[in-house]
Amino acid sequence: MTKLLRAFTVLMLLCVPVLSLAGQEVRNVRAWLAPDNTRLVFDLSGPVEHKLFTLNGPDRVVIDIDDTRLKASLKGLGLEKSPIGDIRYSHRDEGLRVVLDLKDKVRPKSFDLAPNDQYGHRLVVDLAMQAKATVTKTVVPVPGEGGKRDIVVMIDAGHGGEDPGAIGPGGVREKDVVMAIARKLKSMVDAKKGYRAVLTRTGDYYISLRGRTSKARKSNADLFVSIHADAFKDARARGASVWVLSGRGATSEMGRWLARRENSTDLIGGVGSLSLDDKDDVLASVLLDMSMNASRKDSHQVASRIHGNMASFARMHKKHVEQAGFVVLKSPDIPSILVETGFISNPGEARKLKTSSYQKQMAEAIFRGITDHFWSKPPAATYVAWQKQNGKRDAGPRLYKVVSGDTLSVIAQRNGVSLKQLRRANKLSNDRIRVGQVLRIPAG
Repeated sequence: MTKLLRAFTVLMLLCVPVLSLAGQEVRNVRAWLAPDNTRLVFDLSGPVEHKLFTLNGPDRVVIDIDDTRLKASLKGLGLEKSPIGDIRYSHRDEGLRVVLDLKDKVRPKSFDLAPNDQYGHRLVVDLAMQAKATVTKTVVPVPGEGGKRDIVVMIDAGHGGEDPGAIGPGGVREKDVVMAIARKLKSMVDAKKGYRAVLTRTGDYYISLRGRTSKARKSNADLFVSIHADAFKDARARGASVWVLSGRGATSEMGRWLARRENSTDLIGGVGSLSLDDKDDVLASVLLDMSMNASRKDSHQVASRIHGNMASFARMHKKHVEQAGFVVLKSPDIPSILVETGFISNPGEARKLKTSSYQKQMAEAIFRGITDHFWSKPPAATYVAWQKQNGKRDAGPRLYKVVSGDTLSVIAQRNGVSLKQLRRANKLSNDRIRVGQVLRIPAG
């Protein structure tokens, strides 16, 4: 009898994985609307098999989910401004069929997402809007005097929509914090004559990493700034940081561009851009290398200024600008930086990051770094270049608080002034400075 009971127990244990995969449920449905994309997310009780196909006359997208039942409402998803006219479903012997009746042409795709800290198994359906058959022309705004163009700053608030980013104590979400900082920074940039800011996302929706850099290139951006808030499993980790592209990341991106140049409409060089598709391998490689080296140099210069500004009020993770192969830093012709505003997983830093005053401090530190960099090195044919040439800078001296690790020469270099100018502005007879000392930074 005991042997029979053991055999029955073993048989039941072997059946558990099979039973757990059978009869899944759609427990919730969420929608995220972006200007050029609509995303539907089906929250599932477990992993599923599915297929997606389209039908014409009328246009429909059909999603068949095997061995699954709908236990959620499809009402109130806020799809009025989406390409979906109606959403309906039916239960069949094989499982669940969801039909999307379309109002506009779309390019659909679907994929599964594994569980994370916030959600379980998910099925994602993306509907990308198809471009209208219209001729578009890039218009570069000019600010007036000198008839010169604005400097364009692309501001990228990380994550968004289905991707909340890191989540800190009390449920504070990275995507919300960085969006608030991005909007404050945009207001500052737009208020500065000769500058114009563009946001990669204007609301709570997801954009792919390559989609973010693509938006910067389409806007002829002079600088790309991606804003994030770090996280770590140890809540004691803290400190802000500023990142630029590493050498290894630059090399891999060069290889990617060279491999796809004949099938790509991407150009390098921004205004007055250059196509690589008619260049041989050696020339294309040289042009890309020159472009990326110049971009990385400018990236490091503006990153150093921002790092120094942040260090005057925030704890920094390291005393220098850091390097990595982040995808959003890989535009070969656009100086690009990534700012980690702090560890949202740290209770103390999370409390600061969710306050409007601290968000404003972060935005101001980034803004000052941007404007100081472009004053020292303005792009050709811009209002700022014309302004500098005619000695018309409208910014007066600024204040800087010395932090540990600073030297007078580093502060001078970071702020685009000479040691002599910095000594004179602060009536210094030598280069000795102390932590906490407040220095006047001359206009340039």
